[in-house]
Amino acid sequence: MATPASREGKGTATRMWTSSLRRMILLAAAVSLAILALGASPPTGYASGKPNDSDRILVKLRAGTPPAAAADLHRQIGTRLVGSVPRLGVDVVSASAADLPSRLSAYLRDPRVEYAEPDYRAEAYVISAQTAVTPNDPSFSQQWGMTKVEAPGAWGVTTGTSGVKIAILDTGIDQDHEDLASKIVDNQNFTGSSSFDDLYGHGTHVAGIAAAITNNATGVAGMGWSSSLMNVKVLDDSGSGYYSWIANGIIWAADHGAKVINMSLGGRSASKTLENAVNYAWSKGVVLVAAAGNNGSSARSYPAYYQNCIAVAATDSNDKKASWSNYGSWVDVAAPGVNIFSTLTNHPSVLSSSAGYGYLSGTSMATPHVAGLAALVWATPYGTSNSSVRARIEKNADKISGTGSYWAYGRINAYRAVAP
Repeated sequence: MATPASREGKGTATRMWTSSLRRMILLAAAVSLAILALGASPPTGYASGKPNDSDRILVKLRAGTPPAAAADLHRQIGTRLVGSVPRLGVDVVSASAADLPSRLSAYLRDPRVEYAEPDYRAEAYVISAQTAVTPNDPSFSQQWGMTKVEAPGAWGVTTGTSGVKIAILDTGIDQDHEDLASKIVDNQNFTGSSSFDDLYGHGTHVAGIAAAITNNATGVAGMGWSSSLMNVKVLDDSGSGYYSWIANGIIWAADHGAKVINMSLGGRSASKTLENAVNYAWSKGVVLVAAAGNNGSSARSYPAYYQNCIAVAATDSNDKKASWSNYGSWVDVAAPGVNIFSTLTNHPSVLSSSAGYGYLSGTSMATPHVAGLAALVWATPYGTSNSSVRARIEKNADKISGTGSYWAYGRINAYRAVAP
């Protein structure tokens, strides 16, 4: 009969043998799994030149293993120590991708090794990063509106295309302005003026916001960057014009390839003729953008009020409604319109004295921010129709204070409108 001491000794021996056997079984199982996993059928992405491909092994030796023994082990297996994770007591050794399965199996078979595993590579889980593009136009820093609506981010996605034409229905565009001239692809005059040039100064400023030549180390940047300009003069040299001039201008622009029509103008009276012209251009696939007016009230302005126009209110650098901007449930979006720096005529005009560049304010200045953005959206995969372009602009606007009361959707965000 065994004594208690002998039972204890036999039990200890049995436990030691069982523990040793368990370790052997687990080690054998680990080796088998490693061979299966890393042998003829490596896991997806492993040893295949993809991101998870590895040519290094992480080796954790059991506590108490002398450094000399660790160095000898690496040498015997045929790997080279290239680093470590000191806090975890892990050695990093290198092996060619082709040899890694056999080297790993060798480590797993050695009783001095607590574990060994490939030093896998991780990949950045990035879908679309916002790349900001800041143009080299020297006065870009004065164009606070472009930064407010995240135009640099939008330009990181697209700078548009010259095939997208923005028709500026206004007082004309300076024909030899250094920041505009090469962008003008059409000129048409529907007014009583003898010239399609800009003798008032309004249309030139508007055109610069929409699509001044950008990144040319000169003057300012235009929202539409690469977009072309159509000069459609519908306001005379005193800054006013008949609805019929405007209606003719809308129809002409739609028939001559405009993808966007900018109307930084308006009247207080409704007109079926004007509305029909708007509807005609819309039916031709054109995006129409119009100023909400500068009366500081909820009074309707035409053509902005019409369903097929994007009506635009003006905001300041603090995203507050300009005191003089019209507003209301019929207004769709807001855009920068206070102290906007842009092109001015380089010859004397009503609004400038040969300055070339300067500040103006109004919903007239807010509107071309939207028109230029529409041109950018046309150049993206979202530019499948005028309705889809409009939806991208409206649904991606920032819901600043006043959204839902002063305007329906918010202040435009150029980056979000074009981003994937």
